[in-house]
Amino acid sequence: MKIKKVENNYILRIDRGEEIVDSIKKVCIENKIKAGGIIGIGAVDELKIGIYNVPNKEYLSETLKGSYEVTNLTGNISTMNGEIYLHLHITVTDENFNAKGGHLNFAIVGGTCEIIIKEIKDIIERKKDFETGLNIYNI
Repeated sequence: MKIKKVENNYILRIDRGEEIVDSIKKVCIENKIKAGGIIGIGAVDELKIGIYNVPNKEYLSETLKGSYEVTNLTGNISTMNGEIYLHLHITVTDENFNAKGGHLNFAIVGGTCEIIIKEIKDIIERKKDFETGLNIYNI
């Protein structure tokens, strides 16, 4: 992974074989980024996505293997119990242009992945919402 800082932005190039979520989290920890926004594009060979079933308060997930184009990766950075908390969503397309998406659990880069982190100079803490079972912004 390569990183370039420009003002309050971090430009990341995550290389083939590297894991996206861990790479973003590493940058946040090393640079003390406690809040911000994330956008990205690229290609992956394997990923695990999920959707949240609110009535059952559980995530349903699926692992995809193959060549996928990342048409959109978006998310945010916050903290929960003082630890970095990433909330990432992804949309990918396969070689037949079929799209799949959801909450991103992990993804292994296929070709490259280009990420921009826009840091917010503040702390946004999360808390457990017992009605939905989700970890929500405590604002």
